[in-house]
Amino acid sequence: MKLIPKHIIFLLLITLTFSSGKVQAQSRTKVNFGFDWEFKREEKMASNWEKITIPHTDKIEPLVVNNQFQGTSWYQKKFKVENSNNKKVFLYFEGVMQEADVWINDQKITNHKGGYLPFTVDITAFLNLKKENTIKVKVNNEDNPEFLPGKPLKDLDFNYYGGIYRNVYLLTTDKLYITNVVEADKKASGGVYVNFDNINKEKASGTVQVHLKNEFAVAKYVSLKFILTTKAGGKLEFKSEAFAIKANSDKAITQNIEVKDPKLWSISNPNLYHLEVQVISNNKMIDSYSEKVGIRKSEIKDDGYYLNDEKVYITGTNEHQEYPYLGYAISDEAQYRDAVKIKNAGFDFVRLSHYPHAEAFLNACDELGILVMNSLTGWQFFGNDTFQKNAIKDIRDMARRDRNHPSIIFWEASLNETEMSESFMKEATKALKEELPFAHNYSASWIDSDNYDLFIPARQHGKAPDYWTKYNKGNRKIFIAEYGDWEYYAQNAGFNQKEFSNLKEDERTSRQLRSNGEKRLLQQAYNFQEAANSNRKGVQTIGEANWVMFDYNRGYSNDLESSGISDIFRIPKFAYYFYQSQRDTNSILDKKIVSGPMVHIANYWTSNSPLNVTVYSNCDEVALYLNDVPVGKQKPIINQNSDELKHAPFVFKVEKFIAGTLRAEGFVKGEKVVSNVVKTPESAAKIVLSYDVSSKAINPNSPDMVFVYAKITDENGTIIPDATNEVTFALSEGNAELIGENPVKAEAGIATIILKTANLKKSIKITSSSERLQKGTLTISK
Repeated sequence: MKLIPKHIIFLLLITLTFSSGKVQAQSRTKVNFGFDWEFKREEKMASNWEKITIPHTDKIEPLVVNNQFQGTSWYQKKFKVENSNNKKVFLYFEGVMQEADVWINDQKITNHKGGYLPFTVDITAFLNLKKENTIKVKVNNEDNPEFLPGKPLKDLDFNYYGGIYRNVYLLTTDKLYITNVVEADKKASGGVYVNFDNINKEKASGTVQVHLKNEFAVAKYVSLKFILTTKAGGKLEFKSEAFAIKANSDKAITQNIEVKDPKLWSISNPNLYHLEVQVISNNKMIDSYSEKVGIRKSEIKDDGYYLNDEKVYITGTNEHQEYPYLGYAISDEAQYRDAVKIKNAGFDFVRLSHYPHAEAFLNACDELGILVMNSLTGWQFFGNDTFQKNAIKDIRDMARRDRNHPSIIFWEASLNETEMSESFMKEATKALKEELPFAHNYSASWIDSDNYDLFIPARQHGKAPDYWTKYNKGNRKIFIAEYGDWEYYAQNAGFNQKEFSNLKEDERTSRQLRSNGEKRLLQQAYNFQEAANSNRKGVQTIGEANWVMFDYNRGYSNDLESSGISDIFRIPKFAYYFYQSQRDTNSILDKKIVSGPMVHIANYWTSNSPLNVTVYSNCDEVALYLNDVPVGKQKPIINQNSDELKHAPFVFKVEKFIAGTLRAEGFVKGEKVVSNVVKTPESAAKIVLSYDVSSKAINPNSPDMVFVYAKITDENGTIIPDATNEVTFALSEGNAELIGENPVKAEAGIATIILKTANLKKSIKITSSSERLQKGTLTISK
């Protein structure tokens, strides 16, 4: 690695003219390679090939996945490339579940094991430049104990589905090019590596390392140009002096950079810079690479966690990346919408359970200001030497793929809830630190070990009633990586979930479907409240992540894991609003995010509803009215299970049920700032259709998917909370399809289906019908 001396670094230009970063190298292109594929499962090889688009799941599964498909599938596609002797051609697979063999023109060129991390295939030497080419990909998702997760699906706590389920891109470059970070296989190198290690409000300095490969038969002389552009258009440019790369060799160049008055990345202001690296030869740009980066200071200190020198108690959640029916095969836009929902719920952190998530999801976390714990694939399984070597490789590949994301503050370089050997833990941390050699890249493990920087137990791994509040072991801090579910489900019985599966008590557990009614949904919310309050009493605890954001499927279970604060269709439960209330009223975020004062009545106000009415709010006081008659005005209820919360709930005693309207008003410093209304539902009369884009419009050019909700309401539009009407969805116009049970019974007044669009060039019309109800209609336009 060559470090360019500071005296040759110079600032070429500072301007407020934004070039939009669209300058393209003459020889680098990146094309979505997901269109025009054909597919069939090996079990149906006698049938015709099915035309599909990637991302793709190899089987549409039922809502509750009892027997997920495991086997071999085949994908093929015909394509052409332009003829050029000086071009390199690559295929970049973001994720294939979980073993892939790739052929080009009937020549096998690679095998890749592991479904959660990317791989690149150099196909240059195998192409027919003057005629059509054929790619074939054999995909197998059967159990394999030699690579992660290793544990058989029937015993696993999540599903990993199958297929080429993430994006595929066709890349072309010059024969002198910036390498792919994972494929280069270089410690702390490969591709582009950005690090800012001296940061304050006045100045930020660091380095950008660029790894180049020259596949010409002669040496080449080049220079590098670095362009940092702010969102507002301010631009900084740096340039290296010329240097030589020998024929058929590679070289890493490190450029010092300094940014005055940096726009720091934070939870509330996730400022990002657009970085473009240009490779210049003979006054011509022969390659370029760009991505968004952030400048931020992340530190664990003796008294807690600090972001940009401000102490933060981290509040977050866990997330599995699955959708109902489609499994993992969802669009970048769908990934973004899930991140928006996490931020809307009041969270500023997400742990990637229990594997590296899609690149689009991490990009969304960068953009939205969501801190991330990146996680090695694993759950309760420690395999043989081959498995362990593959795990170390995955740590390296994960670090290389994701090291430039400002959102990632912790690295779970351990196998979750797995008894790992001492030697493996040492090797895991060594690999991570070799890939991330700069300060403040923190390793984390559920085992309390000197091998790791951060101890991340689940709450249930401690013992009631103290759990982790009395933990005090040197300078190592605790982050509660899971809480609120298992300790209420199995009475702290440990984490062998199959053994204790009969311990469920309906009114104790946090595992509650929306259809279970107000009492049990309130109990779920109270469990989370009680646990969150307790977590904050631990002096060593720097943050927490509840279990879990969305309901999900598990390989070993015949029901949904329903401890999500939203259901599998992303519909909030009461607990969602408890967490939303923990964000301060003066925290005003980007307009795409729900923030500011909030108040929510956790009650349907029917004759069966609790008369103790719970209201979640971040306001100083809340007033409750029943049919415009005051019930009371009060401050939050402070007791042993709420005394550490930022904003404790409000509970109002209503003497008796009277049908009508409950209205809650929130006050800050004596001024009414927000209100919420709940009305007693009357008889079911109609269906109201809606769809959810969560601030990210449907992709007009590529496949996308959104949830469509059929709400069973009365004439006034109030949802009937116990309605179970069977609803039939139909498409009357548009280039799309409906995915899911159809007809489907409503759950707690809402029936849901997935609308999968091919593109949105023309309007889509959906209708919904149910016996004795007025039909619902919905038109979606770009």
